[in-house]
Order: sequence, then C-alpha cells, then structure tokens
Amino acid sequence: MDIEVLRDFFMWCTIINAAMLTLSMLMCAACRGLIHRVHGKFFPIPKETLTVVLYAFLGVYKIFLIFFNVVPYVVLLIIG
Repeated sequence: MDIEVLRDFFMWCTIINAAMLTLSMLMCAACRGLIHRVHGKFFPIPKETLTVVLYAFLGVYKIFLIFFNVVPYVVLLIIG
C-alpha cells in the first residue's frame, strides 16, 4: 500500500465522517422533540440528561474525527 492510497483512504474517511457528524448535529438541532420522544420510550431519563448525553456524544465523535481522520490525512499530505 503506497502513500497515495492511504491519502485517498483518509480523505474519504474524513469526508464521510464529517458528513455524518454534520447530519447528526443538524438532526439534533432540528428534531430535538422527536429524538426525546423516541429515546424516552426506550430509556426513562429526563430530557435534560438526554440533551447532555447527545451533546457529549457529538463532542467525542468530533474529537475522534479529528484525531483518527483529519490528522492522519494532513500528515500524509505533508509527507507525500
């Protein structure tokens, strides 16, 4: 496997994961009531707690996206 294949791999991983993160953020912002109703049927937790859990999930997802997708892609761009 050469550097170009790895660079393309991390580029597409970054694009796909960033799109998923953006979609998740938009869904959480636009459909907050629906998310609370659906998850409230499965997990008996208050709305405020679910909001904090979703916010923490999106934050962790963003950190993982940066460290495991963006950083390797940038490094491969620099050394390539």
